[in-house]
Amino acid sequence: MIVPLRSSIEPNVLYRTKNKKLHMPLVDLVMPKMGESIMEATILRWHKKPGDQVKTDETVLEIATDKVDTEVPSTVDGVIEELLYQENDVVPIGTVIARVRQGSEAGNGTHTPTMQPQAGSMQSVNQNAEAVEEEIYSDTPYQPIPVNVQKNSGARFYSPLVLNIASNEGIGLGELERIHGTGNEGRVTKKDILQYVAGRRNYAQPASQPGIIQGRTSDVVLPQHTATFGQVATTAASPQSFGTNVEIIEMDRMRKLIAQHMVDSKRTSAHVTSFTEADVSNLVMWRERVKNEYEKREGEKLTFTPLFIEAIVKCIKKYPMLSSSIDGDKIIIRKDINIGMATALPNGNLIVPVIKNADQLSLVGITKQVNNLANAARNNKLKPDDTQGGSFTLTNVGTFGSLMGTPIINQPQVAILATGAIKKRPVVIETAQGDSIAIRHMMYLSMSYDHRIVDGALGATFLTAVAKELENFDVNRSF
Repeated sequence: MIVPLRSSIEPNVLYRTKNKKLHMPLVDLVMPKMGESIMEATILRWHKKPGDQVKTDETVLEIATDKVDTEVPSTVDGVIEELLYQENDVVPIGTVIARVRQGSEAGNGTHTPTMQPQAGSMQSVNQNAEAVEEEIYSDTPYQPIPVNVQKNSGARFYSPLVLNIASNEGIGLGELERIHGTGNEGRVTKKDILQYVAGRRNYAQPASQPGIIQGRTSDVVLPQHTATFGQVATTAASPQSFGTNVEIIEMDRMRKLIAQHMVDSKRTSAHVTSFTEADVSNLVMWRERVKNEYEKREGEKLTFTPLFIEAIVKCIKKYPMLSSSIDGDKIIIRKDINIGMATALPNGNLIVPVIKNADQLSLVGITKQVNNLANAARNNKLKPDDTQGGSFTLTNVGTFGSLMGTPIINQPQVAILATGAIKKRPVVIETAQGDSIAIRHMMYLSMSYDHRIVDGALGATFLTAVAKELENFDVNRSF
């Protein structure tokens, strides 16, 4: 049975109402759109269960993407009618995940809640914001349906989660292409690949010999941010011995995502790292002189990060290619200069909130944004939009005492700059009276860039320009 439901509500609206009962309308809670590149989210925890009362703006569940965790609230008063997905399920955006019976008398707990969609259930939201819900009921066992993907006919998208499962199960690209996808535009979902893995023993697999599955990357073009399998071999798993005096720690969800992103970035971009050093004595002395007055007047602590961002923004205006990304064989130069700043969380993980339109902000404005985003990150209060749209990233490895680093590019950007610890060192100073040795505040800068579009000359020139901007800091400026 197929039941279409169409709506003209904006795509980021969380709820759609179906008037099954005129006096107590049933409201659909929909997986919200979390950003331009986010296609799915994971349900971390339900705060409510069927039969529970819920108030407007009260949290119903927590969800997570590969960027940020957030809460989904209710926009109506009512009773939770049913939950359609379980914790740890990965759900496409726009999919109905729960239903709320509006009104204080709604629901009596006599219904049987459905915790999982029926086999083959699919909901998707098209680009015109017309929602189509479809439920297909079948007792037929899952069977993989061949999908013919022709060369150069366009890429078939695979989410990082699907690729991870495929990699762990030894499924090569050639085999992955043959899995029938029930997601939006035929995408293979988590449920599709898990059903396929469960039934693999019942079907003959294309393999050159037992235990070996071959996939040809030439058969399909993958998106830039996904992994390439090439040829994958699996053998009978044998327990690995770690010895006795060890501690085994399971990676948390965010650490797994960070690990996958770092590996994907190295596979995607041709990383090159350039280094330089800067005499930042003027900047250090100015900050030391004004920081107390600055905090008293503006109510904000003045760290070095806003000063570094200010210098980077000035140089990006001179060299806009550093604020770009790659789409196939096209270079996309981003006119909005949005600076991401790598922020360490209390648990040791890393997140990159973004300062939007940093080129339009004063030093005070940048400082407020830096402090607000850093505090929100540490207290798990970042909104999904806070980590979207970055065009260049700064990581201050000097905060932890490192002199320099070789940072990994934050995809889909093409460059990331690291600032090291500021140390006093004796250096040679050129003066009109001749050379002399003086104690100066020195700092190393390193920048990793994508050599596919940023050549060594441009990368080194930009990095040197940032160093000169910091060295020529005006000690007489106001804030």
